[in-house]
Amino acid sequence: MVEEQKLPARFERGTDGPKVIVAGLDGSDSSWRAAAYAGGLARRQHALLALVYVQPYIAGGAALGVPVSEADTGIADLLLAEIRKSVARVQGTFTVRWEFHTFRGDPYNGLAMAADQLTADAVVVGASERAGHRLVGSVAVRLVKTGRWPVTVVP
Repeated sequence: MVEEQKLPARFERGTDGPKVIVAGLDGSDSSWRAAAYAGGLARRQHALLALVYVQPYIAGGAALGVPVSEADTGIADLLLAEIRKSVARVQGTFTVRWEFHTFRGDPYNGLAMAADQLTADAVVVGASERAGHRLVGSVAVRLVKTGRWPVTVVP
């Protein structure tokens, strides 16, 4: 009789529906719409909603004496406070499991790192509101081109 070796279970993206949905949140109107859309998806799919704020590096900030590690933490605190207010408004009506995460870096790399570390089944982002992204490419387009997760772009 031949014994079968059991291989460790590997992560499969979205085979039984999404388990983790990452939504990028930076405080812009489109990112709040993306978070709301992702929240609806997470609620209907019984998935975890991971709201992710990517704290940008401040180029040259250290050279000017700015404490870079603390320079942008106020935005994360404000976002978390607003999220908690939004959750309180719908409490009893909708139930969504959610977490708030802060990563450092540029928005694309931060969201990609978050999606990888959180083993995201899907990524939801708001459409870019910056005109320059038509030339350079938006975070959403770069995430789609990466091809590791389904990406939804909310206008």
